[in-house]
Amino acid sequence: MSLKRIAAAAICLATLAVPGTAQASTHSLAGAPIASADVVLIWNGTMVDALLAAHTPAQTGTRVGAIVQTAVFDAVNGITRQYTQYRGDVIGAAAPAGASPAAAAVGAAYTTLVALLPSQKGMFDTQLAATLATNPGQSTARGFTWGQSVANAILALRSTDGFTTIPPAYVVGALPSWQPAPPAFAGPVFRQFATMTPWVMTSSSQFDPGLPPALTSLKYTHDFNEVRDLGSLTSGTRSADQTEVAEFWAGKFDTVATMWNRVADSLAARPDRSLTENARLLALMNIAMADAVIAVWNAKNTYNTWRPITAIANAGIYDNTGASPDPTWLPLLPTPPHQEYPSGHSGVSSAAAAVLASAFGQDTHFVASSDGVPGVASTTRSYASFSSAIAEIAVARIAAGFHFRFSCDTAAIMGSQIAGYATATQMVPLHHGGEVHLGGGG
Repeated sequence: MSLKRIAAAAICLATLAVPGTAQASTHSLAGAPIASADVVLIWNGTMVDALLAAHTPAQTGTRVGAIVQTAVFDAVNGITRQYTQYRGDVIGAAAPAGASPAAAAVGAAYTTLVALLPSQKGMFDTQLAATLATNPGQSTARGFTWGQSVANAILALRSTDGFTTIPPAYVVGALPSWQPAPPAFAGPVFRQFATMTPWVMTSSSQFDPGLPPALTSLKYTHDFNEVRDLGSLTSGTRSADQTEVAEFWAGKFDTVATMWNRVADSLAARPDRSLTENARLLALMNIAMADAVIAVWNAKNTYNTWRPITAIANAGIYDNTGASPDPTWLPLLPTPPHQEYPSGHSGVSSAAAAVLASAFGQDTHFVASSDGVPGVASTTRSYASFSSAIAEIAVARIAAGFHFRFSCDTAAIMGSQIAGYATATQMVPLHHGGEVHLGGGG
């Protein structure tokens, strides 16, 4: 579909519907479908579908989410003028008078997604056809073109963020530092994220967690024993539910990026929430997750700690656990090919949960879904609060056999701090005259 034809089309604001095709997203959770007129949520669902279809890794997925949703927010808010812009300084020009905010959201989402996930362009064209009509309108054309221009500015901004940088060759150090582990004996991967340009943080080390517990400490011994017993492939203490929890949060093609965006969509699908409010929510959550990846990978590269499989194989040599080396020990799930401390999943999930808690309240009930449990296409789990989900994720990573509890707890604090910083400094409500502040993103 040509951009000229797209720009000439009109948003069906009154009768917008999403067809029931495999490619068009209706994204619902626990039977709560997204309101059809909210194109921000519809296109966020399309982004999730595309990330899954492309088998996008979690780290890359958070970057995609942040680019898409900051572009959507700045496009919509540039017209509605309710909050400070995320990066009005790089967008420059003001939105044209009379531009449609919904059309701007579609233009920004479509443009960024095609650029970032070109293999899924067919999906995006299908969704575009579902949200556009054939009768052109000046408001729609202006909005779509504005959304495109904002998207291109955000894409240009992040084109030099270090994502494609190839780090120097990694040299495996002596024990007890990180060592390649089975089954891949590869890595450590995604090291370039440690030096990527942050989204809101002042630097990748702004929320550095400090050293992990000493190998000779009581804390290390306690957490060593826990993961050795609970996370073993042949564990006699891990319950069936703990096994399912580990599989659920590990996902098959689902990642923290897809799972938490689905949660956000389900909670934001309320008639009392505006297009701009939902654009802001998704932008804040996705940049908090993206910065959590950067902060966690900076710490992983800095402290370079071994995984439980290596620690258990060398038990009693460098620590005070009193255990004997067990080179036959295997975890429940394959060990990720990067350093252990701090936990990426706990850090990124905590960032997402903290943003959502700030919008809906800590004790909000929600449902998450995952493709990670073998034998079924999708499984759901319910939570009475965001904190209960983060606590369960820590158990999931320990039961999977590739994280110590201190790593999960430390990362959860990091994620919460990053989310708090993002919500306090970015996209803040305007309290004067409706003029958009051309702010920077830190």
